Amino acid sequence: MSTDRRKFLRNSIMTGLGVGLAPIILPGKDLLPETDLTDHTSQEGEDLAPLNGTLTLLQTTDVHCQIHPHDELFWENDKAVFRKTAGYAHITTLFDQVKKKNPNTFIIDTGDMFQGSELSVKTTGKAITPILNAMGYDLYLPGNWEVVYYKKNMQTLLGGLDAPKVCANMFHDAGEGKKGELIFPPYFTWSKLGVKIGFLGYTDPLVPLRQSPNYSKGIIYTKPEENLAYYVNVLREQEQCDFVIILAHLGLSQQISLANMPECEGVDYILGGDTHERVREPIVCKYAKVVEPGAFGSFVGRLDITVKEGKITGHHYELMEVNPKKYKAKKEISALIKQMEAPFVAEIERVVGYSKVPLYRYFVVENTIDTLILDALAAKVGTEIVLSNGFRFCPPRSTPDATGNIPITEGFIFDMLPVDATVRTAKVTGAQLMTWLEKELNNVFAKDASKRFGGWVVKFKGMEVAFNAFGEQGKRVQKVTVGGNPLDPARTYSVSACERDGDPDTMLCRIPNVTEGKNMPYSLHTVLKEYLAKNSPVSPLPHGYAKVLDAPATLLTQVSGVAYDFR
Repeated sequence: MSTDRRKFLRNSIMTGLGVGLAPIILPGKDLLPETDLTDHTSQEGEDLAPLNGTLTLLQTTDVHCQIHPHDELFWENDKAVFRKTAGYAHITTLFDQVKKKNPNTFIIDTGDMFQGSELSVKTTGKAITPILNAMGYDLYLPGNWEVVYYKKNMQTLLGGLDAPKVCANMFHDAGEGKKGELIFPPYFTWSKLGVKIGFLGYTDPLVPLRQSPNYSKGIIYTKPEENLAYYVNVLREQEQCDFVIILAHLGLSQQISLANMPECEGVDYILGGDTHERVREPIVCKYAKVVEPGAFGSFVGRLDITVKEGKITGHHYELMEVNPKKYKAKKEISALIKQMEAPFVAEIERVVGYSKVPLYRYFVVENTIDTLILDALAAKVGTEIVLSNGFRFCPPRSTPDATGNIPITEGFIFDMLPVDATVRTAKVTGAQLMTWLEKELNNVFAKDASKRFGGWVVKFKGMEVAFNAFGEQGKRVQKVTVGGNPLDPARTYSVSACERDGDPDTMLCRIPNVTEGKNMPYSLHTVLKEYLAKNSPVSPLPHGYAKVLDAPATLLTQVSGVAYDFR
């Protein structure tokens, strides 16, 4: 159906009088239940007379509970540069300024709202909810880390948000692996200036593999392409939307892949999240444009849609840096944050150590934060090899205090490791390590974007690995040494890492069939604080244990083959 035909039907006398159009039946598909459609559609009425103006969409994502301004890393002139950004009170001021200039503004967050800080952990996410509600968001999508406090708490936390939530690929587990009902409505529509926009939500279907298995117990995830074409049809034909947007928390590579699938035909934009990428110019794919607005609240993505005579005539996207000096803190939000933090602020701000070098986690291969974790683990556990997961979350820390060194607080330990996991040791053969390394590298650099897990290269100490990031699957690893000696496939090595909730004793950091798996009587936080107490100030510069042969050590993104640079 053409746009003009949809608009004629939607703005017809019958529609104006509140008489609904007959449902459109899709070939071979059941129509959504009538109650679902009512729940998923905005209640604002359409303007009967076409209007002129601009519709502004603002997006945040992957803030990871970073409620205060923080140091941020920028890659400028081939070097790391740090400056302050973000803070929820400052982001709200940005929102307010945009809304004051254009009342036709719609504000979205696309996930990872409740994991990433000590305040969130101490309150099981509950302290974040009133802050988000006070900021004036209009729509939410759950991210991959929304399950960190398990399914019931996820439902409670998201249910406590005032604005609607959408997600078309998270289902209740009806037992025996069968899908029950959707946990959240699949879509939402917004009508302004005679134009109707449809928002369809998808989160990462790899959550049960990426996160600890128990987090998402009771949830069944499906790939977006399984029902994408159906819902696009519903939005275009039944809802008669003029513009269709996918809200995604899939990672930039997978969002680009999705935008090139035939199932994505009829979608205009994918407003993405998960991989913390900073897309400043929309990535133009076969069926849709793809953007992603960074992480930790450092940026707000802005999409302006131009409307003339009730028709969309153009659109423009930009990435807005949240400069705390430019956007002064909104007093009401600052007061609310202070209230939420009051019972915990002394603990959050307690200094537990110092670093001589900036701490960050932005580079794909090695980072100072994970080097610190590896050094602490190696000193405590004493196994031949220590491992640290390829996490992305945690903003940088680069500002020294009066001592001249960079303070590491209790709160920053939680930023680095929001889950205080138990340390686990096990025995692994060289052959297992080689198979695991190839699999982990493919999780990061797979040519098939749907097989990328969304994290960075797993970190290790005691083992040196030379590899081709963009090599052939199963043949990326070129050389491995342990303790200076070539990896022996038949030999057994002692390894330590963190326990993942729900993994059997025979699993260690996604290495299956390990032997002598054993949990230690201490956690990662304990290990880090003990190490810092003995060794501060530390200088955890990367050791070069992971050597990428076909890309720079300063690689900042997994994405290749499109016009995009992280900066």
